[in-house]
Amino acid sequence: MSLDEIKQFPTVDRRRTPALPEERREAGEVAVFQELGKALTSSLQLDQVLRTIMEKIDEFLRPDNWSLLLLDEAKQELYFELAVGKASQALKDVRIKLGQGIAGWVAQHGEVVIVPDTTKDTRFFGKVDEKTKMETRSIVAVPVRFRDTCLGVIELINCVGIDGFDPRDLKLLEALSDFAAIALENARHVKRIHELTIKDDCTSLYNARHMGFILDTEIYRSQRYNYEFSIVFIDLDHFKQVNDTHGHLVGSRLLAEMGEALKTNCRLIDFAFRYGGDEFVILLPQTSKDNAINVAKRLHRLIRDSVWLKEEGLNIHITPSVGLAAYPIDSKTKEGLLHLADEAMYLVKNTNRDSVAAANMGILRTEDSTTTQAAEEAAG
Repeated sequence: MSLDEIKQFPTVDRRRTPALPEERREAGEVAVFQELGKALTSSLQLDQVLRTIMEKIDEFLRPDNWSLLLLDEAKQELYFELAVGKASQALKDVRIKLGQGIAGWVAQHGEVVIVPDTTKDTRFFGKVDEKTKMETRSIVAVPVRFRDTCLGVIELINCVGIDGFDPRDLKLLEALSDFAAIALENARHVKRIHELTIKDDCTSLYNARHMGFILDTEIYRSQRYNYEFSIVFIDLDHFKQVNDTHGHLVGSRLLAEMGEALKTNCRLIDFAFRYGGDEFVILLPQTSKDNAINVAKRLHRLIRDSVWLKEEGLNIHITPSVGLAAYPIDSKTKEGLLHLADEAMYLVKNTNRDSVAAANMGILRTEDSTTTQAAEEAAG
């Protein structure tokens, strides 16, 4: 569930909502756990579970605002996955460093924090109020933990009364956070399993199976909107010598570094695949054949002129054989495009290697890196 979907839920003044009668509350809590348990066991859809949790926090705890922050492990920052209340949209791009503010402290230490008066707690981070134009008087924050890992924080704003925060409410909130943790971990497992089916283990690029799906999608899209696109095949020359000289582990690390370099030197809309062995494929959406030739030459120079596994002290040099084909000028079918690009690449492979060929054009003239770089600089 994204923040954009939160607007489906009405903003209400939860401070004015009367508390549920005792018997109704007990029955309601049992129903909550049954409902969440059913959601977790019958569906792997994260949004279904989080939607239920969101509704129950509104119903039972009645905060002015509340949010679910998740931890971005790579950046060590919390971001707002869900935010409910009047200022929810203002939180969309807000990030909080681990250890910063009440939520950051809870994520870092994995402990529950109840702050009846934010003006008396030095951990309070007032920048969020500046962003939302709201006044945070009290905070209840609980970690969302799976086993020993903190996945995020549930934070309730302005729900601590004059008598403090009801211990029973806290137990319910902690139980809801446990359900949220299970749902998040399930979603992560599903994502990992999906990635295993479409990504190559060695390079983390998409695999050949996924390439077929993406190529089908691109052909459909290009037919519908009258677009061009191109594919580039790259085969590393004499890669077997790397394995024979340095071993297969070094060969695998070279492929991984090569895959990362190709991905880095592509546009965001491009797709990079490991086709198999030491072959890579780059799909260039909305790219004419002439422009694809320039890209192919640039990638050829990148591979040929780079020193690979430099940090390991191996300083490997390698050249590529590159072939390309374009839709619709060369072929209008997936099979035809793959065959022609592969054929162009093998034309280079079976001639002098270390060059670029295009379908129906043959081997292209490739300038040395100094000449090409000067031409590119002159062109602006």
